[in-house]
Amino acid sequence: MIIKVGNKTIGGGDIPIQTMIKNSPYDHKTTIEKLEKLCDVGADIVRITVPDERSIDSLSIIIRESPLPIVADIHFDYKLAIKAIEAGVAKIRINPGNIGDKNRVGEIVACLKEYNIPVRIGINVGSLPEHILRRNLSRVDTMIESAGEEIGYFEEFGYDKIVLSFKSSNVMETIEVNKIAKAKFGLPLHIGVTEAGDKFDGLIKNAVGVSNLLLDNIGDTIRVSLTSSEEDEVVAGRKILEAVGKLAPDIEVISCPTCGRTEVNIEKLVAEFKERIKGKKFNKKLKAAIMGCVVNGPGESKDADFGVACGKNKSIIFSEGKTLKTVKNSDILDELIIQIKKYYEE
Repeated sequence: MIIKVGNKTIGGGDIPIQTMIKNSPYDHKTTIEKLEKLCDVGADIVRITVPDERSIDSLSIIIRESPLPIVADIHFDYKLAIKAIEAGVAKIRINPGNIGDKNRVGEIVACLKEYNIPVRIGINVGSLPEHILRRNLSRVDTMIESAGEEIGYFEEFGYDKIVLSFKSSNVMETIEVNKIAKAKFGLPLHIGVTEAGDKFDGLIKNAVGVSNLLLDNIGDTIRVSLTSSEEDEVVAGRKILEAVGKLAPDIEVISCPTCGRTEVNIEKLVAEFKERIKGKKFNKKLKAAIMGCVVNGPGESKDADFGVACGKNKSIIFSEGKTLKTVKNSDILDELIIQIKKYYEE
C-alpha cells in the first residue's frame, strides 16, 4: 500500500526520513527556521506535538511556511486531532493507548476522510491500553493486540490509509514486533528504536534495530530517535539508509581509524572537510578518502574519486589510486576543496 504524506510517499520504495521538532510547540518562528535547515540536510517528513488548543494557532502558521510535510502528534484529546486536520497537516499520529474509545476514533476518521489524509497508529510500549495489559500477554503480543484492535476500529469505519509504528527502547523487542506486524497486518511500517539515548547510545541502538529490519525489507519510513538535535536525527537516518544500500550518498567520506603512524589530526580534518562541503550539490556520486598515512592511502582507496594520504610534514593528494600532487599539511583542506569543486553542481 502506498500512502501519500504531502508531496512524500510512504510504501512506494523510497524510505522517507522523519524527525520531530523538539522546541516549544508555540514557538513557530524557531520551528520554521529549523524546518528550512532540516530540508537542506535531507529530512522528508517532520512531526510536531500538538498538546493543547493554543498550539493549533502556531501549527497553522508552521504549515503555511513549512517546506516539508507536517505530521501532528496527538495524545489524549481526539478533538485536537480533528483541529490539526482542519489546520492542514499532511498526516496525524495517534496513540491507541490514550486516544479514547471507538466512537472517538469514528469522529477522527470522518475528518480524515473529509480532508483525505492518512493516519499513523503509533503503538508505544510505555502507553499501552489498560484493558489489553490486564491480559498479561508479553509486551510484543500486547503491542500487536493493541494495533489489531485499533485497526479494526478504522476498518469498521471504512478507512485504510494507515501507517503503523511499534516503538520500544529495547532493540530486540523492536525487531521482533515489527517482523510480526509486517506478516500480520501488511500495512506500511514506520520504524525506529524509541527512547534510545544520546547521540552515541541512541545511534548504535537505532543502527542495529533499524538496519536489521531494513535488510529484511521491513520498514517504509524511519525516525532515529536521539537525545540530540533534530538535524542529528536526520543525518543519522541518512547514514543508516546509506549503510544498508537503501540510499545512495551524494558524497561518501571514508577515513582511517588512525594509529601510531598518524602525524595529522584526522578526526579534525574529517570534521572540517564535512563542514566545508555541507549542503553542497554534486553532479555525480562521489567518494572522498581521508587517510592517516601511505599504508592505507592510495592503495586501499583506489575506488575513491580523490583523497589524501597524510604524512609527517607533507601529504599526497590522489585520485583513483594515482598521486596528483604533494602538498604541505597546512594546505590539505584547501587542496581537498579544490578537488571537490570540480564536481559542484552550479
